[in-house]
Amino acid sequence: MLALEGGAWAERLGALGRGLPEPRAILVCSAHWEATGPFRLSAAEVPGVMHDFGGFPEELYTQDYPAPGAPVLAAEAAALLRGAGLEAVLDPERPLDHGAWVPLRALYPEARIPVVQLSLPRPRTPEQLLAAGRALAPLRERGVLLLGSGGVVHNLRLLDWAEATGPRPWALAFEGWVRERLAAGESIADWKQAPGAGESVPTSEHLDPLFVALGAAGGTPPKVIFDQWQLGSLSLASFLFGQAGAP
Repeated sequence: MLALEGGAWAERLGALGRGLPEPRAILVCSAHWEATGPFRLSAAEVPGVMHDFGGFPEELYTQDYPAPGAPVLAAEAAALLRGAGLEAVLDPERPLDHGAWVPLRALYPEARIPVVQLSLPRPRTPEQLLAAGRALAPLRERGVLLLGSGGVVHNLRLLDWAEATGPRPWALAFEGWVRERLAAGESIADWKQAPGAGESVPTSEHLDPLFVALGAAGGTPPKVIFDQWQLGSLSLASFLFGQAGAP
């Protein structure tokens, strides 16, 4: 629903997009593309979008993000991953899922910057995702924006529809642990041991894009650029890693 009702979150991302040097391309890792086996990279000339959800207002299914693809960048990224000993293949048919196109609509609404999407392999480990981020880090110096799209706390089963009490205590505890570790430049690979982890991360796909970003950042602590909660158990916390010229 952030595509329709982004509010302060969309405004902040829009301001960020206007303030950063415009990238030549974007590589985004979304929580919503998991695939068995190797890393996969979208390689269509015109990827289009998928509306990979159900039960929402009809207006949401008309939303589009007609950005061009970047097959050459996809091949370049795959080569970097393979060079780091990680399996990677190209997918010439994959569209952008809502984990990619919703934040991109806020960041760059003109949809003119080429976009490649990176999958989350299944199975996977934090160490594997960190390695992927490190392998892709050289793209930052070549004008590519690396974007991880997910949520530090994301539990749809424990939503507080009335939003009567604000974020749940376990949600605050887990996100606080993550932020403290990130600010200190410490690893969060052992996140399952953190307070509130079981409730905050019932499955890891929404946290996992953060590991790709962390790997690409090379240990640089992030700047918190947005801080808000939805429905008690959804964190909209957003982070910027690295210098403005190579986010």
